[in-house]
Amino acid sequence: MRLTVNDEDVEVGDGTTVTGLLEHLGIPEKGIAVAVDWSVLPRTEWDTVLTDGAKIAVVTAVQGG
Repeated sequence: MRLTVNDEDVEVGDGTTVTGLLEHLGIPEKGIAVAVDWSVLPRTEWDTVLTDGAKIAVVTAVQGG
């Protein structure tokens, strides 16, 4: 299935979850937020199965002042 992750097309297998997508992309789970179709998902929902055509945003937390 095809997803858009941070404005780039990504191909993954059917049944891929948010956690599986992060593993596929090599993105560590700490210090990030994930939005699916413009809704931020709490970490407790990262086992959600993604759907074809979903738009995913992965945002890294940055400290600053």
